Amino acid sequence: MQSGMYVSLSSQIALERRLTTIADNMANINTVGFRSTEVKFDQVLSKTQNDMNAKIAFVSQGNDYLNTASGQLEQSGNPLDFAVKGDAWFAIDTPAGQVLTRDGRFTMKETGELVSLQGYPVLDAGGAPIQLNRAGGPPSVGADGGIMQDDRQVATLGLFTADISKGFIRHDNSGVITTDRPQPVVDDSSIGVIQGYLEQSNVNGIGEMTQLIQVNRAFESISSLIQEGETSLSEAIKTLGGSR
Repeated sequence: MQSGMYVSLSSQIALERRLTTIADNMANINTVGFRSTEVKFDQVLSKTQNDMNAKIAFVSQGNDYLNTASGQLEQSGNPLDFAVKGDAWFAIDTPAGQVLTRDGRFTMKETGELVSLQGYPVLDAGGAPIQLNRAGGPPSVGADGGIMQDDRQVATLGLFTADISKGFIRHDNSGVITTDRPQPVVDDSSIGVIQGYLEQSNVNGIGEMTQLIQVNRAFESISSLIQEGETSLSEAIKTLGGSR
């Protein structure tokens, strides 16, 4: 009977984890370049005390992973707005280190340095800050990320890939810091840059709301089972106590 309660509690912990990710996804439904967080739960088997050959299935606390589906592209008309085509990221230099982001809302400082909305330097393929000519003509960016000013290439927007499944933490600017070291994209026609466009969040609002309802119902159902189990245990104790 106690094992049943532990199984129910493990399920509630897993559901609470899923509720947290759903809330975060919904909060970022309008965040440029945001990729939603999903959770993968595994079954954990534990041997029983009375029968070592019998096993009880618990639910793990879950592992987060990113939904890598691209968000919808919207035209902004701003020459310093960019979207990534394909499975790659821009990179920015922050106090926390190199951060990967799909948020391409960049600006130019008075010094000509290309920076993110938070003022972090945007990096080229070599990991160096991108420097433009403030007094030059408007930048034109090709599909390969090459930045042209006054009919000459002055820099290249860096595009990077990393194995997100090896671990990541969230950062500002819809960014992630990956455990796997980011690698620059070289000669990959499936990956590129689109100037004057922004990628919107890939959060599916209807899908998240549906999951929220399902999780809430599951949580209520498990709470009822726990309460019933506690009631049964209390009655069993009373019965056994009265039989002495």
